[in-house]
Amino acid sequence: MISKNNENKLKQIVHEQQFEHALDYLMDTVRQGIRLSKNGVEDYRAAGCSRIGGDPDLPADVEWPFDSKGTPMTFLAQLRLRELVDHDEASLLPANGALYFFLGVDEPAYDIEHKVLYLQEEPLKDARRRPAPKATAIEDTFTGYRVSARSTMEPPNYGYVDYELVEDDEHDYEQYEELCFELTGYNSSDVAMLFGYPETQHGDCEYEAALKLLTGEKYNYSEAEAMKQITQHLNGDSDQAQQEIRDTLLLLALGSDDDVGFCWWDAGELQFFIRKEDMLAGNFNRTYCSLYSS
Repeated sequence: MISKNNENKLKQIVHEQQFEHALDYLMDTVRQGIRLSKNGVEDYRAAGCSRIGGDPDLPADVEWPFDSKGTPMTFLAQLRLRELVDHDEASLLPANGALYFFLGVDEPAYDIEHKVLYLQEEPLKDARRRPAPKATAIEDTFTGYRVSARSTMEPPNYGYVDYELVEDDEHDYEQYEELCFELTGYNSSDVAMLFGYPETQHGDCEYEAALKLLTGEKYNYSEAEAMKQITQHLNGDSDQAQQEIRDTLLLLALGSDDDVGFCWWDAGELQFFIRKEDMLAGNFNRTYCSLYSS
């Protein structure tokens, strides 16, 4: 659901791009998102700001996360939530504190070992730059960049879109992509996104994540089978199962980026998911991480 202001903006852009035939579809499917754009190489003069790559700022009493083999996980991002709250038009994130994202070995591409830390505001007063204790799970070195946030409208991408509803005799998919660029305010400095659509060819990422988060089972690339398992887990409540899919949110997507040094397999995207219920409760201990690469 998008805000009233963005609803009006959506209608205006759809009109300008002459996509009125798809307006109702877009009104139903556009997601309220937050995009993060690179805003200069990090100099670490100010602790605690939102950052992609580099080193995190952590309080002294917070332990660095390790993977199941005892190897330090690799730091990927820290998000200062007070910098995002004005752009969180869906009111999903906590208003204060910070989220930290760490990664283990990114193989296989599903159910990747990772850690999302949520620190509340008070401990962050003592946060200082902390390099990794030793070589981490991902051996590459990532350059730290400050990032700035903006609210976006996120239409279905090629893995999720209903082509029959956006294409007609006068509009092809390339024109739909141009509409998407307008709606998202796409910028070449964009490096990360919250709450939009994950990059994928199949549009089933939420099924994979929800199945693992709810049941602990591995996805076998069948949406129908995943729904069957989730429904059984929920005592046969198929409506609740469908709601769980809708409420499985893309917490963070990190794209491949030459400046930072991110390259997820063949220039793909790393994706973290969370249940809406956990998000609203401030519980970031139960998340799912996967990787998409073409």
